[in-house]
Amino acid sequence: MVASTETLDALKSIGLNLYERKIYVALLARGVATAAELSELANVPRSRSYDVLESLAEKGFAMVQPSKPIKYVALEPKEALERVKQNLEKNYETLVSRIEKMAGSKVLNELEQIHKQSLSLMTPADLIGTLKGRHTINRQLRTLFRDAKSKISIVTTEQGLNDLYSNHFRMLKKIARRGAKVKILAPLSNTSATNALSQVAELRHLPFPSGRIFLIDDKHVLFALTDDKDVHETQDVAFWANSNHAAKDIIKPYFESMWQSGSKHEK
Repeated sequence: MVASTETLDALKSIGLNLYERKIYVALLARGVATAAELSELANVPRSRSYDVLESLAEKGFAMVQPSKPIKYVALEPKEALERVKQNLEKNYETLVSRIEKMAGSKVLNELEQIHKQSLSLMTPADLIGTLKGRHTINRQLRTLFRDAKSKISIVTTEQGLNDLYSNHFRMLKKIARRGAKVKILAPLSNTSATNALSQVAELRHLPFPSGRIFLIDDKHVLFALTDDKDVHETQDVAFWANSNHAAKDIIKPYFESMWQSGSKHEK
């Protein structure tokens, strides 16, 4: 039996490469088979089939049968998925434990010192980057927001405002509590996002299209290069720069001009 494209794509989404997918489906069809038999059935190079089957066994999709020649047994798909889930949870817990241990050790101090030394060698042209995908953009914003010292100024769209609420509300709340000023300029309406953000930031309504621009501590600038209404989130692109000149002399005056043109939000 040949698996559908949908099924093969689903197996890909949980970490199986092409050869692993093909051999796993072939093994399910046979139940028990040797590497040579599965290689022929799945149209996978015989030299690769042994490594692939070892990988499937490690991940929990197959079991090795101690025989001559060695045979492999397919696990029931439901059981296989449960084993994969357990392995991922175990690996995740192990990795988190290692990260937490590293964060409190001299290893982190050494890495920080290496990084600080490199900053003195970097030019303004080095402190820029292009970010692709909304997940990547939001990850960079989380870092910038977390390290904000005094103020954050934001111009955003209606969708961007909802995204700001969904992904960064807790962080902005912490920032406001420690005394940093947060200003948000966006098309406002009576939504949960607007009402919640008004508790942690000063909001002003902007009735015309504005794009998405973020200014942090008059030092970091991040602005979107794509329209969030017209692109899929995976194709969203933004530009980031750590530049006092760009922040203070270009983006800050622009934001202040836009801020003056906005109307105050009535809570």
